[in-house]
Amino acid sequence: MKIIFIRHGKTGGNLRKAYIGRTDESLCSEGISELEKKRYPTADIVVSSPMKRCIETTEIIYPNVPVKIYDDLKECDFGDFEGKNYEELNGDADYQVWIDSDGKMPFPNGEAHGDFTERCCNAFIKAVSENGGRVIAFVVHGGTVMSVLERFAEPKKGYYDYMIKNSCGYVTEFNDGKIRILEEI
Repeated sequence: MKIIFIRHGKTGGNLRKAYIGRTDESLCSEGISELEKKRYPTADIVVSSPMKRCIETTEIIYPNVPVKIYDDLKECDFGDFEGKNYEELNGDADYQVWIDSDGKMPFPNGEAHGDFTERCCNAFIKAVSENGGRVIAFVVHGGTVMSVLERFAEPKKGYYDYMIKNSCGYVTEFNDGKIRILEEI
């Protein structure tokens, strides 16, 4: 099965390099422009996070393709770090503990990395099983793509090895529970 992973276009929070998870931001003009300039592979169906930035990205890239929304494909809840960037968090003791854990500690008043990964991977498997036999484009968040690829991609790599820029992604093949990356978008 061919699966396309696309990270949503840029938002104002992305421009500020802020942690944007549960904040439901729209795309910024730069994000819209970047999406309109790129060519994306065709898809039979789009599976999307319910967040505005993903829905708007889907409407630009795949305006005439059916869309299915999966709530559990949302970005991680960054808790107390939500909406803030490194400069704003620099010197915060909780932030330093999180950094020192290599991002594995739960966000204060937010989501634990393991819980987030499990949620995303379960939603991915559900979406694939419900939409099998078609070319599926997942229009989701960077963390969502990283979680799914860390779990299913071969050869195995770490979570941060799959970091992608906004409006970029991967064309993959999913077979026997394994993802093989064919090309970057």
